[in-house]
Amino acid sequence: MATPTRAIVSWEGDSRDVLKTWPRDVQRDFGLSLRKLQDGERPTLDARPMQSVGQGVFELKAEDEAAWYRVIYLSKIGNTIYVLDSFTKKTRKTEKNDLNRARARLSNLKLRLQKEKIDAKRKSDK
Repeated sequence: MATPTRAIVSWEGDSRDVLKTWPRDVQRDFGLSLRKLQDGERPTLDARPMQSVGQGVFELKAEDEAAWYRVIYLSKIGNTIYVLDSFTKKTRKTEKNDLNRARARLSNLKLRLQKEKIDAKRKSDK
């Protein structure tokens, strides 16, 4: 029996750079959750659907005494999990600009994937 392939994580925009500025233990928690998602398992952190951003979009959540940490990602397409945004927040409410940035990255991602699909079809037709 073949072992399942681990999914790839694609970091959109500055999402990885932002996560790298967080405390080491918070980074580790998000890394573990993303690894679980790559393996097709449930994340260790709390996750919830973010339909306000788009279908198939979820939010991983963690917090410490300093802030609430969030990673917004698009569930697996093919063999890739797309991290749309990483940000911190100080209040319960997610800022409109954080949601808008995630929506814009999702929109750009969909366009890019559509173009890649068209380009691949053109290549195979030659």
